[in-house]
Amino acid sequence: MKILRSKNVNIKYLLTVLIFCILSVYPLQAQKVTKTGTTAAKFLSIGIGPRANAMGSAYSSVANDVTSMYWNPAGISYMKEIQATFTYTKMFADLNVNYFGVVIPAGDYGSFGFNVTALTIGDMEVTTEYYPEGTGETFSAGSYAFGISYGRFITQDFSIGVNVKYIRENIFNSTAEGIGFDIGTIFNTPFYGIRFASSITNYGSKMKMEGEDLLIRHDSDPQRAGNNETLDAYYKTEEFELPLRLQIGISKEFQFLNDQKFVFSVDAIHPNDNNQWVNIGGELSLFNNLFCLRGGYKGLFLKDNQEGLTLGTGINYQFGVLRIMVDYSYQKYQYLDNIHSFGVTIGF
Repeated sequence: MKILRSKNVNIKYLLTVLIFCILSVYPLQAQKVTKTGTTAAKFLSIGIGPRANAMGSAYSSVANDVTSMYWNPAGISYMKEIQATFTYTKMFADLNVNYFGVVIPAGDYGSFGFNVTALTIGDMEVTTEYYPEGTGETFSAGSYAFGISYGRFITQDFSIGVNVKYIRENIFNSTAEGIGFDIGTIFNTPFYGIRFASSITNYGSKMKMEGEDLLIRHDSDPQRAGNNETLDAYYKTEEFELPLRLQIGISKEFQFLNDQKFVFSVDAIHPNDNNQWVNIGGELSLFNNLFCLRGGYKGLFLKDNQEGLTLGTGINYQFGVLRIMVDYSYQKYQYLDNIHSFGVTIGF
């Protein structure tokens, strides 16, 4: 009886905290300082996986596949099969985001995963004030993250996970490097089958741009004749934090007509480089999860929100011991080009 009462107290406390966070989002929009554009490695904030993106990124408590390493690493503890996924996201301004991940369940020892995120930009011409049409050289830029994940159940209903990643951004001959940590939990409450989740993403070191492009020739005393006018020097660059994000979510699964189900989820997000907002999403699974329809909305209560409606679909087909999942998502932007995501996942 004492254990049951303790669980009920914890559930009520967790739900109270979540409701408070969601209801607190709108009043906090009155803040004038949002720190927008003050973090490095902003590509880490781009959602990974068509399924999650189609559900409005309200995925922290739904996460149960290989993309959980991005959204909430505790989700990989729910996996019963080896999964490998590749996703491709086509963005605006010739930006492309690719993601590859593998998760291997190890029974009572938990689940282990590896993931790579890459944002790439096509080659660009080098221009200067003297050669505005180009010098004939080209340069490239890119952002990359390499991570390893681990998740496991602490109790029958509570799981925890962590993702550790090496982050690197480069442009021409200059680079910035850092280390980030993602920590998440998922709790299956006995309260009407509601699932509660929390995650902290991109907690880690600051990043600073360094490299040969910052090397200059400097005259330390232009007023003095005869001194060395060509001393080697470097421009000083500032350090910037990673895009830290706290995400709290709940979800509920509804079963109907035997083989059909509907999942509804809500996430409250508190970043360090913007105001707070809420995402909502849903997934309708038909014919024993063979075909899925998804939809959601991003950025509720966020002032000057440029995102919004999300839609998507997926097919899940079993070939003996091999399972293939193909997913697509559409994300609407107000002024920029809309975003399309594609993904293929293989499980066995």
